[in-house]
Amino acid sequence: MEIGDGSGMDARQLKVEAARAALAHVSSGMRLGIGTGTTADEFVRLLAEKVATGLGIIGVPTSERTAALCRELGVPLSTLEETPELDLTIDGADEIDPALTLIKGGGGALLREKIVAAASQRMIVIADQSKMVETLGRFPLPIEVNKFGLRATEIAVGAAAASLGLAGPVTLRMTGGQPFVTDGGHFILDASFGRIPDTRALSNALFAIPGVVEHGLFIGLASTAVIAGGDGIQTVHAARKPGSSIDHDVA
Repeated sequence: MEIGDGSGMDARQLKVEAARAALAHVSSGMRLGIGTGTTADEFVRLLAEKVATGLGIIGVPTSERTAALCRELGVPLSTLEETPELDLTIDGADEIDPALTLIKGGGGALLREKIVAAASQRMIVIADQSKMVETLGRFPLPIEVNKFGLRATEIAVGAAAASLGLAGPVTLRMTGGQPFVTDGGHFILDASFGRIPDTRALSNALFAIPGVVEHGLFIGLASTAVIAGGDGIQTVHAARKPGSSIDHDVA
């Protein structure tokens, strides 16, 4: 269950405010990657209002769910095949650390989300302040895997985690009594490792497993985070180069 932050705004209102602030970064003529999830849904609704009053953009959705909402609300769409280079992607996240490394995939769209983000010049992540953490891992890490060899892949994921001193249950995501299937036709393992002190090492270890298609650690992709909380909108910019500090602006 989501709760408010004491500011009088509930979780949905905070998502709306983050989405509204991110929309200020969108201008006519943009090729826009559009994320997936409850916060991204709020962004789509606000974007559609702007499109209806003359904002000219073309959107590339990160999931069938987002595509359906965009079509319903009149947001013009393209595909990554037709529009392979994007100006900006705006998406939500399940967790965000101070370096703007993310955990994504709670909505099951992590593969397409990462492909779209990587095809963009910039990625802005939008969230309420509950998603900001000092160290990633409180939220289970989604790992998209091939259906073939599922059990072998699951064992390999556990072994890779153990080699890095991580432990915790790795469970197959289910929906309606059946395994959840992504838009790409894969399964998702949710790995509850707890704190992940070295996200790069875990990323490399997971990618070394043949059955792993993608994982929900987004490293070096988000350039800006727009975070809504009781004190207003906080904008966090990723460091421009290794060793530089993270800039924080509070609106």
